[in-house]
Formats: sequence, C-alpha cells, structure tokens
Amino acid sequence: MSPMPILSRDALVEHLLRSRIAGDVATPRENNLDHYRKLANGDRYYWLGLELGDRWADEQDVLAVMAERCGVVDDPAHRAGQDTIDPELTVDALDRMAERLKQAAAGRERVLFATGHPGSLIDAHSRVAAALRAQGCDIVRIPGGLTADEGYVVQFADVAVFERGASLWHTHSPEPMNAILDGLRLLGEPAPDLVVADHGWAGRAAQRGIDSVGYADCNDPALFLAEAEGTLKVAVPLDDHVVDPRFYEPVTAYLLAAAGLGCTG
Repeated sequence: MSPMPILSRDALVEHLLRSRIAGDVATPRENNLDHYRKLANGDRYYWLGLELGDRWADEQDVLAVMAERCGVVDDPAHRAGQDTIDPELTVDALDRMAERLKQAAAGRERVLFATGHPGSLIDAHSRVAAALRAQGCDIVRIPGGLTADEGYVVQFADVAVFERGASLWHTHSPEPMNAILDGLRLLGEPAPDLVVADHGWAGRAAQRGIDSVGYADCNDPALFLAEAEGTLKVAVPLDDHVVDPRFYEPVTAYLLAAAGLGCTG
C-alpha cells in the first residue's frame, strides 16, 4: 500500500466536495425519499439488520433525522433532483469514529471488519485493520465455510465480504454478519468487541449488542436512525460508492490520524 496524504479538516472538506463523497452527491432526491418511505412502511430490506419496530413509521421523522445527521435537504416539499450530504457532518462523524478506534487500540480489542461495498470500501477497511493490528488488536479471522443468501462469506485483506458466483457482491443483507457471529459462537470463540462495517453487516452487529461503527449513504437511513437511538455507536455519512475507490484514501488517512494510529502504507 502506498502512503496516503493526511489532510487538514478544511482540506478534507474540500476533497469530499470535489470527489462528491459529500456535498452534491450522485444519489438523487427521489431515491432517498423512496428508501425513507419504504423503511417507514416496514420493508426490512431497508432496516439493514436492525429491529426498528414502529418507531419510525412516519417518513417525515426519518427525513428529519437524515437532515440532522447526514445533511440531506430538510424541506419535505423537495421531492426530486439534487440531494446533499453535509461534509462537515462527515468529518464530525469521522472524529467520533476515531475516538472509538482509539479506545479499541488502547484496550487491544478484538475487532471485525466487513463491507457490503467491496468495490469501493474494502481498501479503507483493510488499512484501518492493519493500523489496529500494529497496535496489538486482535483482528477477527472469520470461520471457514460460512454461507448466507445462497453465497459464501469470505475474507480478503482482513475484511469480511459476500461472494457469489466467483464475484464479490454488493449486499445490504444482515445474514452474512449472522453467519460470522454464529460461526464464532459455535467454535467457542469470543464475539468481537468492535465491528467496523457498513450496511447490514454493521446494523446486525449493533442489533446483537456489539459496539459497531460504520459508513452509510444518504439513501440508507437505518444506520443513522440506529445512531440516534444509541444502538449504533457511529454512522459516517458519505457516498459509499464513488467512481474511483482511491478517493477514499484521504478519508482513511484523516481517520487514522485522528485516532492516533498514524497512516499505514
């Protein structure tokens, strides 16, 4: 891995806007509102492994939380066109995540990394895993032979991912995380102290009582609701699949520096 530049907060905000990881993101308003409505209507696909009950049955309540924690446009009358992620909220959440990573490093905790976006976030997760291992943390090695959703749960570069048909898949499903946690229990191995993930991997780990932090897009409200309720420790708002995965490198470098973990290369 090549060294990553460590940006100041202001420079990182500029990078987030320029790369469209935040600011005027690619996800349209129509898509965001559609997902908020489906979550409110009880569609569990959008619950990302969480048990939300009927607490978020009002779509406007979901929008209010997303405006507060993600920075989408808070006007309910804005139904189509551009939507936004506030880059200042992104950096604030990275700082909160860094504090939890700092705690993990100090306690040499057992940490599991997983992603439903292997095409964009696997390198970001892998670099953080390497930094924590260098501090003495136990990076969870998942059991072999795990299956879920008619595919396999495998691990590359310390990051658990979902594989199907010889390809790594984008997935929102919580079932791969269930497979890992159940597999560890069957082997008599302890559960992770911390999960660093996204999508249903983060949501289900949090629902099962494990400290979890993760990344979430503006059309994935469940993790932000879970953070608002205190189930999830941190949800970092960002576009989780921009065109070039290297655009996330300054984000990871900032996170590692804020956590006092240096910058792995």
